[in-house]
Amino acid sequence: MGEQPIFSTRAHVFQIDPNTKKNWVPTSKHAVTVSYFYDSTRNVYRIISLDGSKAIINSTITPNMTFTKTSQKFGQWADSRANTVYGLGFSSEHHLSKFAEKFQEFKEAARLAKEKSQEKMELTSTPSQESAGGDLQSPLTPESINGTDDERAPDVTQNSEPRAEPTQNALPFSHSSAISKHWEAELATLKGNNAKLTAALLESTANVKQWKQQLAAYQEEAERLHKRVTELECVSSQANAVHTHKTELNQTIQELEETLKVKEEEIERLKQEIDNARELQEQRDSLTQKLQVSCNDVLIHFCTARHHSFFHIVMTFFSEISFRRFSVLFLFQDFSFGPNL
Repeated sequence: MGEQPIFSTRAHVFQIDPNTKKNWVPTSKHAVTVSYFYDSTRNVYRIISLDGSKAIINSTITPNMTFTKTSQKFGQWADSRANTVYGLGFSSEHHLSKFAEKFQEFKEAARLAKEKSQEKMELTSTPSQESAGGDLQSPLTPESINGTDDERAPDVTQNSEPRAEPTQNALPFSHSSAISKHWEAELATLKGNNAKLTAALLESTANVKQWKQQLAAYQEEAERLHKRVTELECVSSQANAVHTHKTELNQTIQELEETLKVKEEEIERLKQEIDNARELQEQRDSLTQKLQVSCNDVLIHFCTARHHSFFHIVMTFFSEISFRRFSVLFLFQDFSFGPNL
């Protein structure tokens, strides 16, 4: 009695609901100390936790127990003797892993201790004397937390006298029958508890499968959302590129509009120049026509004037040179009729 804990940690303690076998019922309002103890009297390992003076966990580790991690910070194990499933919620994954390692370590130690105990029983030729109704059990207190309410092992005191172990032939038949019935009842109880725990474990396994399916669905949804975000980022980058291209096109359009405006102004200027050129052409044609008329008038006037002057000269010449009359007359006729042609 009064052993020191081998390993201690703090966690929130839960027990499975005995009615529904589905929901967890908290047995502590806050995190409490959960410790591993070694009971040297019975050569067993226990998990014990106290909430004040109340023992909320008093579980003996057996070789067939399994501690299961159901999440990053939660683990559970089934105790067939207590006919319940314990659950522990830790503050971190590290504390959960450490507790699970110790559970496996002490479970292996319990298995070795059981094997040694069986070897000793095989070497003993006479069985130990057990009684179903005469066993005593130590009360559970904060100072003495090594006993369990469901164990039937007798407490050995220093003042008790050693019993003589009778041989198998001397064992009364009635006593042997009572022991046999007692163990048959214990076996039936264990089978019933085992069936209940098996059902609870199967249900827990089904819940774990359902949680895994939900997790897979969440992961698939997260992957889909991630792809959607990537697509939106691509669309956003494309939109930025389109916006930049649109800005460049707007700038090009503005430059083309300015160039077009300049060309239109130049066209208007050229049209004005063409109109001016047409007016000048008309003026030139008019002046040319007037000049032609004037030239014709001048030429006629000149020819007429020249005709009279030449006639006057000829007449003077004939008057002066009478002996050349006929030659000058002929020449006069040629010059007088030539220009009129």
